[in-house]
Amino acid sequence: MSRKRVVKYSVGREETAYLREIKRYKLLSPEEERELGKRIRRGDPVARERLITANLRLVVKIALQFSVPDIPLLDLIQEGNIGLIRAVEKFDYRRNIRFSTYAAWWIRQAIHRALMNKRRPIRLPNRKEDVLRKIEKARRLLEQRLMREPSTEEIADLLGMESEEVEELINLGQEVVSLETQINDGSMDLHDVCPGGASPEEEVCRKACREDTLTLIQRTLDSRESEVVLHRYALTGPRYTLKTLSEQMGISPETVRQIEIRALRKLRERAEVVGDYVLSR
Repeated sequence: MSRKRVVKYSVGREETAYLREIKRYKLLSPEEERELGKRIRRGDPVARERLITANLRLVVKIALQFSVPDIPLLDLIQEGNIGLIRAVEKFDYRRNIRFSTYAAWWIRQAIHRALMNKRRPIRLPNRKEDVLRKIEKARRLLEQRLMREPSTEEIADLLGMESEEVEELINLGQEVVSLETQINDGSMDLHDVCPGGASPEEEVCRKACREDTLTLIQRTLDSRESEVVLHRYALTGPRYTLKTLSEQMGISPETVRQIEIRALRKLRERAEVVGDYVLSR
């Protein structure tokens, strides 16, 4: 992938006021998150509000990763807050996962969808625009399944495209906002309000979701469908391409793809936690 272009811009007064406002809310410890989760399960609106406000800075951090000059930062934050609220509704305190790790996926998904609906930054021929939409849809789906950013090759393999073509389209309009953006006159830095670094609980989250996925596969799919899904998404070993798996199973790559599509449809129909967290569109 080519180097991403870093975009810096000035944040206005409304953004400044909002960022100063959310700094007032104290971050939570794992124990506090679990206690709030228990209270939320009992229908406590105060606990719900506390868990939301304590994670507003997380929304800002993620919104900055998607910021572009032609869409106000507050618009992205608002969309991210919708994802945060959904995460609060879905969060299960009994799982050994930090809420911030769980919520990040809902926040990203909400912002992704908003950007796809609101932004059309580049005029492309109709075919290329259609392909770009398919690439973005595939990227989101793979991110949810793999619990990480998918590679160009993984996206290309899912779509049956050449990785060079996928990379070319991905790079169109690709922009990243530096966390060193200054607010107004520089008196306040976005580092002041954004929790820094990757969550140390991400691996725990991956493990829990993997276990849920394996259980769902065992209960839902037949042996051939299970074999395809387990190998295609590296759940029990290395990840197989369609070609490699077709050779192993003695069937065509297209047949493997159809089995995969059918299996994922079954999983979506039966999914509960995994359906919301990993397999949702």
